[in-house]
Parts: sequence; C-alpha cells; structure tokens
Amino acid sequence: MSSLAEDEILEGAREVIRREGVATAGVAEQLDGSFLSAVSLLLACEGKVVVAGSGTSGTVARRMAHLLSVCGTPAVFLHPMDALHGSLGAVTATDVVIAISKGGSSAELNDFARRAQERGARLLSLTSRADSELGRLADVSVRIAPAAQADPGGVVAMGTTLAQSAWGDALAVTLMRLNGYSWSQVLSAHPAGAVGQITDTPDELAPLDPSALNDSLSSKE
Repeated sequence: MSSLAEDEILEGAREVIRREGVATAGVAEQLDGSFLSAVSLLLACEGKVVVAGSGTSGTVARRMAHLLSVCGTPAVFLHPMDALHGSLGAVTATDVVIAISKGGSSAELNDFARRAQERGARLLSLTSRADSELGRLADVSVRIAPAAQADPGGVVAMGTTLAQSAWGDALAVTLMRLNGYSWSQVLSAHPAGAVGQITDTPDELAPLDPSALNDSLSSKE
C-alpha cells in the first residue's frame, strides 16, 4: 500500500473522530431548562431509575444506568422488549423511566413507555426530536440535536449516541454533587477491579445546593 493511500485512510479515520468530538462537545451548549427539570425529576424519585432503549440507544441506556448507580443514583437497565414480555412488572409508581431513542419512534420503546406511565412511573425522554411520539409522551422531554455529519449517512447513530452518553454523564455527576455522594460511598459499592484497590480517596466533588435548583425551577413557572 502506498504512503498516499495510507495517509488517506488515516485522515478519513481522523475525520470521523473529529466529527464525533464536535457532536459530544456540542452537548454542553444544548443544556438548558430541560436538564434542570430532568435533575429535579430524578432528585424527587423515591424508587429507582429505569433506563431503557433499543439497538444502539440500548447500549447507551445500559451504560447510563451503570454510571448513575456508580454515582449514587440507583438505576437499572431494562430492555423494552423484555419489559413487554413480563419484566414490566419491575416498574413501580415510585420509579422514573429514562427512555432513549434518536428518532423517538421505536414502537416497542414507546409502547413500554406508555405502559410504564400507566403503572404510575414518571417518564423522561432523551431524543433528537422533541415533537416525536416519545417526546410528546414524556413528563420531561430532553432534546439532543445531532451535529451535522456526526452519524455516517445520517443513519448509523455514532455521534448521536456519544452525545447522549455525555448528557447522561453530566446528569450522573450533577446528581452525585447534589446528593453529597462521597468517594468512600463510591468505593464501598465498587470493591472489585482497580477501583476496589484504591486506598486514598480523591478530593470530594464541590457540593451543589438542591434548594437553588428548586428556586430556579419555581422562578420559571
């Protein structure tokens, strides 16, 4: 293979990563009142957080549930089709469901979301279309607009799912700070692997005052 061909391959790969970096960084500028509403909804949750999605969004949902739990917000992943085959029984009226879908039109996810609401759960949607069926169903609808060319062909949800993941990371850390969840609590729940071998805990994250969130949301009503 010629060096010119090798350079073309490398530059093409670099461009994919650059586009995905733009898509992820762009989420910071999209955070708005819907993020505050999402935080408020989860802070008020008296049960567990159930995170659901299909396909690539399902992979994002599983990751988000894990990291929410690591950061002190009890969460589990539930595949919507499994829910429609009986696991819906795990959803209770004290729970909050986070439903993730790029287009908001996945039939099995929307069916699950409706049935979860019928059981009394609150619904938070994360989509690229607030006017989608899932967005309209939700108690709190969050829109993450995809960056141009972030998804190859506009079909393969690569940049979009990275952006969704970044939003979920921001949510997990924000809740950790609002709840005052300490590093010692993190390590207690993570006894295995390299993390479980840590003996010197990091400096605690700067705390956030939940009352400031409530005041902010009240002023917008």
